[in-house]
Amino acid sequence: MPAWKVTLEYDGARYRGWQSQKNTERTVQGVLVRAARELFGEEVSLGGAGRTDAGVHALGQVAAFALERTIAPAAVARALNARLPDAVRVMSAEEAPASFHPRFARDKTYRYRMCSADVMSPFERRYAWHISGALDVDAMQAAAKMLEGEHNFAAFQATGSDTKTTVRTILQSTIQSAISNQQSAILVYEVTGDGFLRHMVRAIVGTLVEVGRGRRPVSWMADVLASRDRGVAGPTAPSAGLFLVRVSYG
Repeated sequence: MPAWKVTLEYDGARYRGWQSQKNTERTVQGVLVRAARELFGEEVSLGGAGRTDAGVHALGQVAAFALERTIAPAAVARALNARLPDAVRVMSAEEAPASFHPRFARDKTYRYRMCSADVMSPFERRYAWHISGALDVDAMQAAAKMLEGEHNFAAFQATGSDTKTTVRTILQSTIQSAISNQQSAILVYEVTGDGFLRHMVRAIVGTLVEVGRGRRPVSWMADVLASRDRGVAGPTAPSAGLFLVRVSYG
């Protein structure tokens, strides 16, 4: 049976996350499955690379499904987009081995955007966390680099999560100013790793902001990691600023 790998972009502001839910149709997986059902006239089992939470966006989410019919890749993307809401787009489609499952990625990259201007543009409100006041970017960068390598990230996992292991390897963890002028000051945190715990990136960002505000020293990041206690880390940043940027395989 032909298998398909599709790469998606979506604005998650109006959706309750990626994963289908019984009590709502407003999930990204849900609208994609519905579009595929309408297009192909058959039930489609569709899996994704990651379960982005409500309000989280994607620039490179990967999903896969199998079909009993043959169709050209360009036609798959075009036909699905004709049936999807404007906030969800299939950017590309390609045939994949029958054994392919998007969950088994080599690594993923997430991006988190913060606005440290006194007044944030209304056009940024869905896509950044508004933090009024200046942040010490150098201190945040030093703290972010301490996360690189293999660590136990239990302190950054959502309370109540059930995970076999909380050890992950972070390949790159950086923060920098993306835009800086009289109207806006956008900071971007970008992190690549072999896997992420639930709310892990948002908890890291909340912790970095504590450092950036001068409430905690850079060295506190090491203490948080060593504690393995969610209560020691900073708050969970809002979902609006988070983007799944890229999923890599092979």
